[in-house]
Amino acid sequence: MKLLALMKKEFSRFFGDPKLLITMILPGVLIYLIYTIMGSAIFGGSETAQYDFKVYVSGESQAVQLIDDAVGKQEGWTAEFVYLPAEDAETVGQAQEKVRNGEADALLTFSEGFDDALAGAAAGGPVPTADLYYNSESDASAAFASLAGGILDAYGRTFSFTMSDFAEAADIARGVMAGLLPFLIVVFIFSSCMSVTLESVAGEKERGTLATILVTSARRSDIALGKVLPLSCVSLIGAASSFLGVVLSLPTLMGMSLDVAVAGVGALGYFFLFLLIVSVVPLIVSAIAAVSTLSRTVKEASGYTGMLMILMMVFSLVSAFVQGIGGWVVAVPVLNAVAAMQGVLTGAMEIWKCLVSFGLNLVYTALLVFVIARLLSSERVMFGK
Repeated sequence: MKLLALMKKEFSRFFGDPKLLITMILPGVLIYLIYTIMGSAIFGGSETAQYDFKVYVSGESQAVQLIDDAVGKQEGWTAEFVYLPAEDAETVGQAQEKVRNGEADALLTFSEGFDDALAGAAAGGPVPTADLYYNSESDASAAFASLAGGILDAYGRTFSFTMSDFAEAADIARGVMAGLLPFLIVVFIFSSCMSVTLESVAGEKERGTLATILVTSARRSDIALGKVLPLSCVSLIGAASSFLGVVLSLPTLMGMSLDVAVAGVGALGYFFLFLLIVSVVPLIVSAIAAVSTLSRTVKEASGYTGMLMILMMVFSLVSAFVQGIGGWVVAVPVLNAVAAMQGVLTGAMEIWKCLVSFGLNLVYTALLVFVIARLLSSERVMFGK
């Protein structure tokens, strides 16, 4: 009951101040505005474009029919699929050249017996392969690649799928933006968490109200949870705002319509994006709360938290500009979520990395709550003795 009373106090403080609520919603608005402007400037953002795709296909798969059906659902879109002779490397090479030169929009290749091999791969048999070649310098090719890539990515998890973009400059630009977007999300979430956490912990410590709570019979773990849980729930408003900002800005950012952008990332991709954002919020709140507990005043806590924010910004930027990061990244708090989000946005999502990052961030949060409880039990930390 004491834990519930502590949580109720924190919720009342937040929802009684409209300015704090605005700081939670603002991150998503800023993400939407910034990336919508960037997407419009780079890609021109024509959402009503009509396309008549010409796509070469080598091999056979029911996935082609799924892609054709999805194209037909887009207003003003049609597709012509031209099947190439099976296992003809020279013809495939010529088709690749046509895609590179803009004479065709894409090339799909499937290994022999692709659909039959999917079931066998699930039982430990050979892994079938699929490849998609496109040229993102062409709006039509980029739109088809986003739609087809999302469908193939969700078609099965027991085959090797690669996407090759002949427009290297455009591919680099998209990759950089996909790397910077998670960075921007983390920065805005950190700012939102800092605005509500500093006053709740360091502010109450400075005013002496936290000391009043400490002399009650409430357990230190309850006091720590009474801070972290409601502050995390409040900060989730900022996380949800950031998530909506990402979803709404992706169409313009990717230079295509909302339906195609959603298909490109996929429902599973959006789910993991939100899951990763949710895992970062309590971790950041706990880290700021721990720093605030060690500080004597709000001003001192702000200085230490500023350094912590710079550290997290560096972590967030690492995955955007450092290539070849291994699986060890899942063990690093915040960086694991950023790297996983980048994978989702670039079409290289690894489910295990998303799940492990989510779980470890919650474990790190629990450890920080334990640390906060121990700090609250220290007279030297709380009263300077």
